[in-house]
Amino acid sequence: MDELQDVQLTEIKPLLNDKEHDIETAFGVVHVTMRGTPKGNRPVILTYHDIGLNHKSCFNAFFNFEDMQEITQHFAVCHVDAPGQQEGAPPFPSGYQYPSMDELAEMLPAVLTHLNLKSFIGIGLGAGAYVLSRCALSHPDLVEGLVLINVDPCAKGWIDWAASKFSGWTTNIVDIVLAHHFGHEELQANLDLIQTYRLHIAQDINQDNLQLFLASYNSRRDLEIERPVLGVNENTAKTLKCPALLVVGDNSPAVEAVVECNSRLDPTKTTLLKMADCGGLPQVVQPGKLTEAFKYFVQGMGYMPAASMTRLMRSRTHSSSSVGSGESVRSRSHTSNHGEGSAGTPEGIDLQDAPQTMEVSC
Repeated sequence: MDELQDVQLTEIKPLLNDKEHDIETAFGVVHVTMRGTPKGNRPVILTYHDIGLNHKSCFNAFFNFEDMQEITQHFAVCHVDAPGQQEGAPPFPSGYQYPSMDELAEMLPAVLTHLNLKSFIGIGLGAGAYVLSRCALSHPDLVEGLVLINVDPCAKGWIDWAASKFSGWTTNIVDIVLAHHFGHEELQANLDLIQTYRLHIAQDINQDNLQLFLASYNSRRDLEIERPVLGVNENTAKTLKCPALLVVGDNSPAVEAVVECNSRLDPTKTTLLKMADCGGLPQVVQPGKLTEAFKYFVQGMGYMPAASMTRLMRSRTHSSSSVGSGESVRSRSHTSNHGEGSAGTPEGIDLQDAPQTMEVSC
């Protein structure tokens, strides 16, 4: 099973040019892995994982995917592990105060400064997507674009809080984290994938440290973003200033949260990608589709020449699902410049009247 082979990546030795750093910040030490050398003034790709994972178990399947090399040859990659979540992390001392989600976001400028980096294109999953969004709101000059997988812009509601408290009395933390990542259907159907992650969460992540990270995420604030409306609040609305690609699998438990986030963002700078037959970890289960969408996202930002896309474009079929996943961000770029989402739209993408966010299913 290809997906399972991709998941079992924590055993793969790091590449020779991977450099690990423990960086001191005002809110504690953060573990960072740099892959490649920064290319001039070009941003780096910076990743941030979700609860129960680290950068390897979250993103190795994606970054080791063959077509992804067409992108990484143009960028250095900076993988950030939340405090205490990296491989072999020691337990925190008794009484340690874990950083809040806001404080985790405030660590990132210090990381960039330490590594002499000017800006980044972020890829975050779940809690990591929240951290990157918070950083982009506070430091828009540092963030050139965001790929937000399973992002939840809302604070944890009291019902969710009560449910998590109750489940905490009756269920171990591994089951809580699995329910965060995977919907009921995926938990029942994709047993090999679930077992792989169950073992990883239980054996490779320090359980006490994980509990602290989970508690921090469950105590998050609402991002307090709102959609700008022309002639009403376009100059005052608090929202992401950079291009954003929102990604969610159609069987993910995060669908409603991602749709809510989409409703609060600038439709001229946002694409919502819904991935069919996909659950909570699209970057693991369907890295090809996500890679293709990310290529067009980066190209739309002007960082990859069109010539490098021709082989991929020739290899695609003419099905609406394939074209939809590939064309989404190029169309979003056009929308951003001209405010007309229908112009140049390929067959198979259903657009509503502007100013709606580009929504693509693949």
